[in-house]
Amino acid sequence: MATIRDVARMAGVSVSTVSLVLHQPHRVSEPTTARVLQAVDALRYRPNGAARDLRIRKTHTIAVFLRDLSGPFYSELIAAVERATSALGLTLIVSGRSTDHRQGSLRLLREGRVDGAIVLDPEISWAELAAYSGPHLPVVVLNRMLPAPLESAYLTAVAVDNEGGGYLAGRHLLERGFVHPAFIAGPVGSETSQWRQQGFFRAYEEAGISPTRVAVVHSDFTEPGGIQAMDALMARRVAMDAVFAANDEMALGAMQVLTAPKSPPVRVAVMGFDDIRLARYVRPTLSTIHQPMDELGTLAMDLLARAMGGETRVPPRVLTTTLVVRESTTLLHPT
Repeated sequence: MATIRDVARMAGVSVSTVSLVLHQPHRVSEPTTARVLQAVDALRYRPNGAARDLRIRKTHTIAVFLRDLSGPFYSELIAAVERATSALGLTLIVSGRSTDHRQGSLRLLREGRVDGAIVLDPEISWAELAAYSGPHLPVVVLNRMLPAPLESAYLTAVAVDNEGGGYLAGRHLLERGFVHPAFIAGPVGSETSQWRQQGFFRAYEEAGISPTRVAVVHSDFTEPGGIQAMDALMARRVAMDAVFAANDEMALGAMQVLTAPKSPPVRVAVMGFDDIRLARYVRPTLSTIHQPMDELGTLAMDLLARAMGGETRVPPRVLTTTLVVRESTTLLHPT
């Protein structure tokens, strides 16, 4: 088993510098930190204290890693995970929403001071997750599809059929007669947004409408981001009769622009994805694609419990999505 001295020797630094990188990375320069972490990964080093804890006792604690604690989608999903964790007599800790959240999350994964982890942070790569998961730290990735080539005995995933959900959204808008849609995507590089866009475009391609005719603007999965994206579409004078947003929060932001008193009169249907609680209370109510968030959270904890019990190569699961039709796509017809 590699020691901290082995890491220091490979990285060409002192033992104290390695310790600072692992526990107080803000005190070490980025190039040195990168060199030390590369040595840690290459040697698969785990701090002795964490290894000793894992040998002698269980923590009965599960960690959830996510990029942002805000937003109704994450709050509803975390609530489901928490209920499932509590039912098993385990404690849940949530890590996220800090300036160095990624480094903090990776440090917890490296040290393995929890019995299992559920990862919702898309900034933690599959390679990192495969490297840090192990018999003492099984990992379930939530809301991302497990890549086909990746094999790890202690890593699995739970997601919804995002591509299928995007297709449902496209079919619904087509059936309502909307043939000039725009798409508000998530951040560039978001796997979730890409799958939803792919399904949406497939529906329109099947109807003989080229995706090149669909205006696409990227945003950040937030309501203010949806406002900015809709403002951008309006400023470009995009000829559209419907907008499909990659999540409900951006869809609600788009609706604010379209229904604002000072906005020019436009007739544009709006559709989201997630089916957060607020979607049924806004006016007009929001048509959307429903994600089974309770089932997602419960299933993630169930798969993690199986892995913590010693089961290896727990197969990933993909849950279906359903169409929810409300007023935002039914109160008007395309002109």
